[in-house]
Amino acid sequence: MALKTETMVLNMGPQHPSTHGVLRLELELEGELIKKVIPHIGYLHRCFEKHAEAMQYNQVIPYTDRMDYLASMYNNFGYVIAVEKLMGIEVPERVQYIRLIMGELQRIASHLVALGTYGLDIGAFTPFLYLFRDREKILSLFEMTCGARLLYNYMWVGGLSHDIHPDFQRLTKEFINYFKPTIVELDSLLSYNKIFIERTANIGILPVDTAINYGVTGPMLRGSGIKFDLRRNDPYSIYNRFDFDIPVGKGLVGTVGDCWDRYYVRVREMEESLKILEQAIDNIPEGDVQSAIPKRIKPPKGTVYSRVETPRGELGYFIISDGSTNPFRVKVRAPSFVNLEVLGELCKGHLVADVIAILGSVDIVLGEVDR
Repeated sequence: MALKTETMVLNMGPQHPSTHGVLRLELELEGELIKKVIPHIGYLHRCFEKHAEAMQYNQVIPYTDRMDYLASMYNNFGYVIAVEKLMGIEVPERVQYIRLIMGELQRIASHLVALGTYGLDIGAFTPFLYLFRDREKILSLFEMTCGARLLYNYMWVGGLSHDIHPDFQRLTKEFINYFKPTIVELDSLLSYNKIFIERTANIGILPVDTAINYGVTGPMLRGSGIKFDLRRNDPYSIYNRFDFDIPVGKGLVGTVGDCWDRYYVRVREMEESLKILEQAIDNIPEGDVQSAIPKRIKPPKGTVYSRVETPRGELGYFIISDGSTNPFRVKVRAPSFVNLEVLGELCKGHLVADVIAILGSVDIVLGEVDR
């Protein structure tokens, strides 16, 4: 007589209503094997879009900081580009260069958190300490520029809140020279570590067709081997002036698109950001960073959708203007929210312990998931 078995439902993840860790995974298990995963996106309820509609255009910028709070500069970047497009504002060259430099520094800082905490998830504590040490150097550059280390309100419609410090270029070049060897160190410490590879290779494989059907973007999409990056495929700002590569997953052990590929794409992206910074840092033109800031932001009636390549993928702002000083509607396409939806597909057939590795490889920030 055959034994009758039932699946078991297990809740994984914190549910505290006020911390950033507000993702709950509902796992349906058959023994240790995952049959189904349902992500419950949390309880933050930031109401970003409705807040934005109650604010003037320039007052929305501090709210953008608080979505993906590990890449706040890029949240600013995407929003101001959208409003400038709506108003037809031409931004000075100096502003364009500084924005791009801040954006790439932010990309590196964000990836350092992603890689350090990912190692911690797998059980490697030392890389976490090293990478957060390096991130502090970038945060110090931001603090020198605008006085803030996490939430910046730095990029304004038409310009910037502050010009760069006289020592900014010198210190940024020092950081570039310092950071190059530490990426090599990271590869020897974590990327090619035998235990780390065994925990991540051939785990959570994301096929190309599944990635496209779910609208996945950023390092997750590129980890599956698709060379798509908005900085190259739909250039904004002045990215088309710079030479850099788009790293994609190659499959270290077996299939392309696993957890290791998604991790490794972020490592290689930091190298490409350094390339962009090297090309831009010595070529910042002179000028006034506030010369194009309008005294009153009142776009004509119309709609705009603008998108940028953040460290997590495509961040899009859709804005409807009714001709007043407040946006009539604001909608955000947050990459963490979209990328998280494929989690159920990635986890099927894996063990419970693999869920941690798969979730970490997605690199979500709950502030822009339950925004």
